[in-house]
Amino acid sequence: MRKAEADALFAAAGVPTTYLLTAFYWENFIYFGMGPKKGPDGKFTLTLPMGQAKMSGIAAEDIGKCAYGIFRQGGQWIGRRVGIAGEHVTGEQMAAEMSKALGKEVAYNAVTPAVYRGFGFPGADDLGNMFQYYAEFEQEFVAARSLDTARSLNPDLLSFKAWLAKYGRRIPID
Repeated sequence: MRKAEADALFAAAGVPTTYLLTAFYWENFIYFGMGPKKGPDGKFTLTLPMGQAKMSGIAAEDIGKCAYGIFRQGGQWIGRRVGIAGEHVTGEQMAAEMSKALGKEVAYNAVTPAVYRGFGFPGADDLGNMFQYYAEFEQEFVAARSLDTARSLNPDLLSFKAWLAKYGRRIPID
């Protein structure tokens, strides 16, 4: 079942529902092999099909904390869509922050979504499609994920830099 289908079921059932719109999980750099890769030349690159578009991202722990904030604030959120993110950053900005946090120069390698899908790893098609959507609908996607709202729900919200300071050493870079 797709998210939109599930949303429709909740609406049709008439149950009090808040729709939480999340973003790219920074943990993808740790657990799903999306972090910087060392090339044959010994240099590290972060490869994403985002061009110069900003991507909304968030720490996985902050999703739960924001959801808890919604529960604590009560009924004001029922029937609403609440978009959250820890920060909106470009690939260049992510690579620069990774360079500082990891102590190794990381360059951003922008590829097209088609090239990314062609990498052939499990999930490459789905991820390529997701990134293509993020890039082509950057304005709408970013605008729907308010940093101020997320921070009001979770005052300890992590920016990408703060997330890297806390978890960056766990990003595999060998």
